[in-house]
Parts: sequence; structure tokens; C-alpha cells
Amino acid sequence: MYVLRIVRLFFLNAIWRITNLRPAGRALVRALGSANADACTVAGIFLVQAKHRSIPLLLEALDRRENVPMVLRVLADVGDTSVEHALQRWVRDSDPAVAAAANDALKIVQHQPFKTA
Repeated sequence: MYVLRIVRLFFLNAIWRITNLRPAGRALVRALGSANADACTVAGIFLVQAKHRSIPLLLEALDRRENVPMVLRVLADVGDTSVEHALQRWVRDSDPAVAAAANDALKIVQHQPFKTA
């Protein structure tokens, strides 16, 4: 079952990247909350590799409060300074894990040498 979950992520990534099918991209974002650390890591890698293409899906996940700390970290890793404003609103969140992730993400994004999108 473990291998099938990882293979599924590769399949979803291929579908999303080739067809731009948003449900496949959303499934990758949902996988960021997986109890399986490897699945979470693989999904995060795919979203970061997609760069600006993943930003709307990640911002959508934030609006739904879905896996917020991990989504914030992935947004930072994408490295696009255009998300700085979206990150700032999470800095004062009542959940300490969310606030810490937002602070870390904001520091990373603010140190980007240029806007990437």
C-alpha cells in the first residue's frame, strides 16, 4: 500500500503538469497533510518544482485552512515574493505552529533576490 500511495503521487503530478487538471494538483496539496512523511515530502517536492503554477492551489488551501503549516513552508520554498502579503496575514494566527511556520516562510521569501513569477 505504501508504494502505491507514492506511485499515485507521481501519477497525479504527471496528470497535473501535462493537463493542468486542478483536481490532480489539489490532491497533491492534500497529500501535504499525509500521516506518511514520505508522501508528504514527495508532494511538497512536486509542488515546489512546479513553481508559480502551484501558487494558486496553495493559496486556495490556505483559504480553506488545509494543512496550513506545511502549505506555508511549501509556498516559501517556491520562492516567489508575490506571496509575501498572503504570508503576512498568518504571522499572528492563534495557532502557534501556524504563526511559527508563517514567520519562517516570510523570512525565506523576504530574502529572495528577485520576484520569480
